[in-house]
Parts: sequence; structure tokens; C-alpha cells
Amino acid sequence: MSEQDRIKWNQRYAEDSYQKNNPVTLVEDWLPRLPVGRALDVACGAGRNAILLAQAGYQIDAIDISSEGLNQARDKAEELGLNINWIEHDLDQAYEFDTDYDVIIVMWYVDLELVSKLCGYLAPGGYLLCEEHLITDQDVIGPTSSNFRVAPGELRDAISGLDIVLYEESIELNAEGEQVASARVVAKNS
Repeated sequence: MSEQDRIKWNQRYAEDSYQKNNPVTLVEDWLPRLPVGRALDVACGAGRNAILLAQAGYQIDAIDISSEGLNQARDKAEELGLNINWIEHDLDQAYEFDTDYDVIIVMWYVDLELVSKLCGYLAPGGYLLCEEHLITDQDVIGPTSSNFRVAPGELRDAISGLDIVLYEESIELNAEGEQVASARVVAKNS
């Protein structure tokens, strides 16, 4: 990302123009099957997924470029009595993550090189959950630039060192009735 991206996301959170309060369905659906322990939420935004994981008993590191999003997340977590390690960092810059996370989630943030690197930070038996916008010629919501979408098969290739438990590419309606094209994966470190 860049300083321009930081400004854009801070503005979106400050204006409440990015209204995503519920956790991502993939995370909610898989939560009962995941090992409780340490978790990393990459590009966490206002913390909707990190808060869900903390409520389920995880120790969370949550990282994002937006100080405004992180401040909102921190406030929500404090109201709920949750302790989450919020990290402000531009993910285009190198960052030394801790190792041995039991769960790593990357939702709607496209950086397949980073996703591949994160596979090495999973503990044995740890899970990676990732969902990305998929490139399609159909009329769908989300980014219009292919720079912020993955091509068919790319996400699967990025996590090739893990055991794939679930891999789907689909176009379906979201909770708001809008069409979304996505690639999603749940993979395990054996």
C-alpha cells in the first residue's frame, strides 16, 4: 500500500462509508472447527473478525494500515472487555510476524505473495482462512480493478504447501442481495 492508501482507508472509516460490521461468513462457519490458541488477522480493518476470534478465546494479533479503522476496532474491543494486540503497519513493507499461529485469516486483501509467506507462520495443525474477490466478466460488487482480485486458481496456487480442506470459486448473492465473485480457501498445516 502507500500513503495514499492509508489516507483513503482512514477517510472511509472516519466517514463510516465502509460499513462492514459482521464477521465474514467463512470465519463464522469455520470457527467451531478451528483450534483455539493464537490467531493473526491480516488487514483487519475495524476488527470485525478479530473481535469474533477474541470472543471465542483466541489471543489475537490484528494488523492494518488504517489508524482510524484500528481505533474503531480498539474501542469496540475495549467495550467488550477484549484484549487484542492491534498493529498499525503498511503490509507492502516487510513485517516480522510471530510464528506458530493456530489460525491466520486474510479476508478481501489481495497480496498472494504475502498469503504464501503467511503459510510459514502457521503452527503444526494450524489453519489459514482466506477469501478474495475473483476476477470475472459478470456484474459483481467489489473492486473494478483486477489488481484487487485473483484469477481463477491463483489463491489455490498461493497456498500449495498446505493441505487444502476447502477450496471454492463462486458467484453468489451476499446478505444484501448483491452478486459477489469470490475465491475462498481453508487450508491446514500438517
